[in-house]
Amino acid sequence: MTGRYYEEFTVGETIDHERRRTVSESDNQRFCDMTMNQQPLHLDADFAADTQFGERLVNGIYTLALAVGVSIPETTDGTIVANLSYDAVEHPNPVFHGDTIRARSTVTDKRETSDGERGVVTMHVEAFKVDDDGDDTLVCEFDRTVLSLKGGETE
Repeated sequence: MTGRYYEEFTVGETIDHERRRTVSESDNQRFCDMTMNQQPLHLDADFAADTQFGERLVNGIYTLALAVGVSIPETTDGTIVANLSYDAVEHPNPVFHGDTIRARSTVTDKRETSDGERGVVTMHVEAFKVDDDGDDTLVCEFDRTVLSLKGGETE
């Protein structure tokens, strides 16, 4: 377990997540298949070639899920009770097959539950496409709110 307990989060801190993932065509295809999303912009190269993007886009919900996944080791791995919400989701730039994604989380709020036994933590998560020149591009951002265990508590 590498996640943080409620007390270990500090409002205002930013966590740059070490894990990264290069998105493959297969990742995108399988995610679309599993979620029954057959949008041709994600799956049909000929269709996508005639759009403003010129090629297929990675499913935005996959990008959001990937950002959550790469953030888990340094935030909630083994210390979470539940994800409570994902809010204010935005996709300012597209993701394409072959793009490598990294994420960072900034703790924006925390409070104990009314019974004082757990804590609610909100993080602003940003996902970036890693660029060769080091000027990474924001591709997804959202607020993630979790119900967290307090230190040492196990269930």
